[in-house]
Amino acid sequence: MKITFVIQWANMSGGIRVVTIYAERLKQRGHKVVVLSSLLRAKVPLRRVVKSLLLGRGWPKVRPEPSYLHSSGVEYRVLSPVRPPGDTDVPDADIVVATFWRTAQFVQQLSPAKGAKAILIQGYEVQDGQSDPSLDATWRMPMHKIVISKWLRELAREKFGDSLVSHVPNSVDLDQFNAVPRRKQEVPTVGLLFANSWFKGCRTSLGALKKVATSLPSVRLVCFGAEQPGRGLRPPHYADFYYQPAQDQLKQLYAQCDVWLCGSNREGFHLPPLEAMACRCPVVSTRVGGPMDIIEEGVNGHLVNVGDEGALADRLLRVLNLPQEQWKQMSDAAYRTAAGYSWDDATDLLEKAMELAIERGRRGELLGSCKGLI
Repeated sequence: MKITFVIQWANMSGGIRVVTIYAERLKQRGHKVVVLSSLLRAKVPLRRVVKSLLLGRGWPKVRPEPSYLHSSGVEYRVLSPVRPPGDTDVPDADIVVATFWRTAQFVQQLSPAKGAKAILIQGYEVQDGQSDPSLDATWRMPMHKIVISKWLRELAREKFGDSLVSHVPNSVDLDQFNAVPRRKQEVPTVGLLFANSWFKGCRTSLGALKKVATSLPSVRLVCFGAEQPGRGLRPPHYADFYYQPAQDQLKQLYAQCDVWLCGSNREGFHLPPLEAMACRCPVVSTRVGGPMDIIEEGVNGHLVNVGDEGALADRLLRVLNLPQEQWKQMSDAAYRTAAGYSWDDATDLLEKAMELAIERGRRGELLGSCKGLI
């Protein structure tokens, strides 16, 4: 197949990581793969902007963010000048896949020569439960939906009346994420992905950790993130924070933890809990995205309601206070969960989903326009 993925911009987010993994594996299987960036976002420090303007040099040139794509070996094109993609920018292909709802609006307007229209849905980006008419309009577009978790599949069916949806769950690379059978740490240790976004729920996680520290003063926190903590959201004094750690460092961080904490408010899937499981770390999570699909209550972790600091703290303490043998049983169960489904399995499902999208395109089921939505 000739396959085009359309992204907004390349960065170190989980969504871009998933696209990169699929692009690499599809290329290895002999498919012709192009990833096209419809926009370029780069952060320019305020001091640099002010200095450049004061010296009469104008607005400083942007420096692209680091990204999984840049070292992937996949053909990656960035539009210049920055603009939404049109027919002249996109190669003719069998299928063109939007990877975010904003890119779907542009993909839907491409000519049939660019391929059957599909969208890889990695979340439902509403905050505090507020509806977004533009987002919902995207979900109603005549594009084949490929979703990464069961709750997104149910959302497509129940809210948008689309029952012909392909479910392709995320996986984990056991060559990258793994750990030998192990015991609990001498110092009880919790792991956490740190992010300022409301979606990631770090305020809830930190509230739960505060309760844990009251009962277990010796607790330690290992956390990492792709951004520095914001002024209103700081790791506690007993935390070790790692900013943009190298990929080969992540498994050592996961393997230092006795339990992985996810207090997210909303997730499409969320890879860190599964990566932690691959490193034999049980998970305590709110009921979001991937954790709802992979956590078996009391076996490899625990699930609680979104926003419930008290329940998160209680389950964290349950895991941290387990006797060594019982903790090891939970740790081994977490590993078995991660080892039971591979990226090769996921790529098999993705190929079938793309073939279905192409067939639906041939039957004329994916025709339509999103004019007026942009």
